[in-house]
Amino acid sequence: MFRKLHNPGSATVTIYIDGCAVTAEAGESIAAVMLRQPTGWSRTTSISQSPRAPYCMMGVCFECLVAVDGKGSLQGCLTPVRDGMRVTRQQGRRSLSA
Repeated sequence: MFRKLHNPGSATVTIYIDGCAVTAEAGESIAAVMLRQPTGWSRTTSISQSPRAPYCMMGVCFECLVAVDGKGSLQGCLTPVRDGMRVTRQQGRRSLSA
């Protein structure tokens, strides 16, 4: 549904979304990268487990919550990608146990 407009000269990085390697351009947000994936949702709701996807892309709606390198409830739209980061879709309520 979404595709990235290429920015010539931008460095590329590899991130892992649910264990799958994905190429992104340095400086992109996690949410932007996730929207380009075949499965564009980033989390499920805590009650009905229905999938939710990034919406506002500016940090207001909290629909883009993901876990990054084991730390949950980070806003994907405000978090820039970095090489090697591991992103997992947040399933339901965040677990408070480490």
